[in-house]
Amino acid sequence: MQEVVFLKEEELNNIRSYLPRVSEIKSISNYFYIFSDTTRLLIIAALTISEMCVKDICELISVNQTTVSHQLKLLRDVKIVDYRRVGSVILYRIINPYVNDVISLGINQINFFNQK
Repeated sequence: MQEVVFLKEEELNNIRSYLPRVSEIKSISNYFYIFSDTTRLLIIAALTISEMCVKDICELISVNQTTVSHQLKLLRDVKIVDYRRVGSVILYRIINPYVNDVISLGINQINFFNQK
């Protein structure tokens, strides 16, 4: 029978000191939840390229205005997007500088798995 090796208490404490706090883990989980919806991802990807109004987003991703508006509100609530008014038009844009990195990493991950 093979002997099971356990880490020493000192090693466990060292690892424990580097682990994120539970509150941080919950925040990370909530952040990545935003990227779990196809419509939100399409909106985010589009807005990383250019700021747009709701009508243009609807046309681009073939989704109705109610759905796009709802998703934009969720994205505003988590401070990924914001908007500015130009006359009577509201233009949405990405305000979180790390969102493009998350999208790029996701694409790279998919490409990595598709190569195998």
